Amino acid sequence: MATYLIRRLLQSALILLGVSFITFFLLFVLPADPVRQIAGRSATAETVENIRQQLGLDQPFIVQYGRYLAGLLQGDMGRSYLQKTEVAELIASRMPATLLLMAGAIGCELVLGLAMGIAAALWRGRMADHVLMMTSFVTVSAPQFVVSLLMLYVFAVQLGWFPIGGYGTFAHLVLPAVTLGILGSGWYARMMRSSMIDVLRADFIRTARAKGLTRARVVLGHALPNAILPIIAMIGIDIGIFMGGIVVVESVFGWPGIGQLAWQAIQRIDIPIIMGVTLVSALAIVIGNLLADVIAPFIDPRITLR
Repeated sequence: MATYLIRRLLQSALILLGVSFITFFLLFVLPADPVRQIAGRSATAETVENIRQQLGLDQPFIVQYGRYLAGLLQGDMGRSYLQKTEVAELIASRMPATLLLMAGAIGCELVLGLAMGIAAALWRGRMADHVLMMTSFVTVSAPQFVVSLLMLYVFAVQLGWFPIGGYGTFAHLVLPAVTLGILGSGWYARMMRSSMIDVLRADFIRTARAKGLTRARVVLGHALPNAILPIIAMIGIDIGIFMGGIVVVESVFGWPGIGQLAWQAIQRIDIPIIMGVTLVSALAIVIGNLLADVIAPFIDPRITLR
């Protein structure tokens, strides 16, 4: 286990280094000029050049990247060009809202997706299976802003059950979490159905049935623990996606998460914030996948980490 963890940590460090290099390079060659955003349209050429020199943006790419990487290794993610605040502080201030929405959304995805997938597998080839898989296709294909606005209009505006937007109470969390749960449940449903069908064909399931075990015990006690392994890997990926922020949903519901911060930074070409959010998202994906791999042997003892 120790050797495996060390190897994975080294791989993770290389992945994060690659992500930082590629993102920094793409922002460097971007046609838009962040200095113009800072100086304003009426700024003179001399003012623009002075700001460029102060920020070090007049230096070659390798010098700028080396300076950023050196600061990053010391825990310094840079300072926002426009907000004049440390990027780490800005991200940390948005982290509670992001983590809360991530937990609620993944919970909704699992409840909806696993229920749909298990039901479709048990009723494979029947009308219920076709309806559930068609529903899952619709959920993964629906645009985020359409579902978000529909949920907001029906449950907040028309019925008045939940606040129109904002952050602070459980009621504020319900609509954005359920919206993301609906949008992501289709992937879990399809994966769960496929995995469950494979497991239900296994010899140990036939043996369990031959012993006279109830259907519920066969499905929940024997089939589900073996079929859920691919779902754990999907959760690891989802953690990274949510940590990077769901821009559309956060914007519609006025949720003050990292996605909203990233969208504002992209509009203003605030490079330090864009870099910070990208790296946090990449780090979350790496950690999520690592946790999924570590948890897998506890669910299925046949899996060994080497």
